[in-house]
Amino acid sequence: MELRLDGKVALVTGASRGIGRAIATELAASGARVMISSRKQDALDEAAKTMDGEVATFAANAGEPEQAAACVAACVEQLGGLDILVNNAATNPYGGPIMDIDLPRYDKTWQVNLRGPLVWTQEAFKAALHESGGSVINIASVGGYAIEHQIGVYNTTKAALIYLTRALASELAPAVRVNAIAPGLVKTDMARALWEPHEEAVAATMPLQRLGDPTDIASAALFLASDAASWITGHTLVVDGGLLVRG
Repeated sequence: MELRLDGKVALVTGASRGIGRAIATELAASGARVMISSRKQDALDEAAKTMDGEVATFAANAGEPEQAAACVAACVEQLGGLDILVNNAATNPYGGPIMDIDLPRYDKTWQVNLRGPLVWTQEAFKAALHESGGSVINIASVGGYAIEHQIGVYNTTKAALIYLTRALASELAPAVRVNAIAPGLVKTDMARALWEPHEEAVAATMPLQRLGDPTDIASAALFLASDAASWITGHTLVVDGGLLVRG
């Protein structure tokens, strides 16, 4: 089955590297006009050069509402609309026991990882989705289903994002579908401390015997954004190589 997004406009946050970049690349290759966003313009420009299709850039901090609104407005103006929003941007400024986190880093994690997706969805809905309908995809984490002592605050935000996905799916139906993807351990710079330098040993603990690649998540995002998923909303698709099977 070939999944196509011809005539659609997508906006992907946190798209200059890792999972976001892979998703944007996949959506553009499938025919969508794509706006990519992250904090640094030079990184966006470099990423855009590697993508086929029509790709625009807009630098924005995903945790700042005014910048989110400006990016959504630019997407609608430059690309002619907005049909698909991928809330991928996330941060994890703290590693360690929950009891030891300072409030500034706690607040930043929630600002970007949970408040951010809500704000971007609100802006996308006001600007375009309320009229044309469309799809919102939130990038959560299998950490939202598990206990990991070094990233407990991050995982708490992802658990909340999974709930928010369901709540928004109920509220925005039938015009807008809202789903999430919960990646397992994917080889990205953000997750490097979790798998390097013991990649083979970590992979051996997984049923499918390998770590995830950003393209694994991109394929899932393309499916959820496409008409092939037109009767799916409020769902979180776990893409983890079977990690949760073993707990």
